[in-house]
Amino acid sequence: MTASAPASTDYFGLTIPFMHFIGLVPESVAPGFARTTLPWRQDLTNSRGDVHGGTLMSVLDFTLSAAARGSADATEGMATIDMNTTFLSPGTGDLVIEARCLRRGASIAFCEGDIRRADGELVARATATFKIIRRRPGGD
Repeated sequence: MTASAPASTDYFGLTIPFMHFIGLVPESVAPGFARTTLPWRQDLTNSRGDVHGGTLMSVLDFTLSAAARGSADATEGMATIDMNTTFLSPGTGDLVIEARCLRRGASIAFCEGDIRRADGELVARATATFKIIRRRPGGD
């Protein structure tokens, strides 16, 4: 196993090497909303040349959790409890991911989000439930 240089991309206040590896671009975050983009790359595709479903689910998971956090300086993390993804059309070309936090309680957040192609075609839709993890001083 070889070590590589850590990712330097700021993912709304976090360093996430995997998101950096797949090339996800953080666009904007606000209370209850997050937007990212995924530039098309051949090494992210399946046998048909469409962006692989696992890649789509990964970028949805991150963008949904960012909407739940709501800002780059949030003091808590998100742990995915459940995520349901529906694939509606092939992920071809550059993709836009937008997510909304529908409800955020003291310990659980409920979110939904979409992936769209540049032409506006809906590629995938997901809902997710997150456990809010408060960071303890000197802890995790």
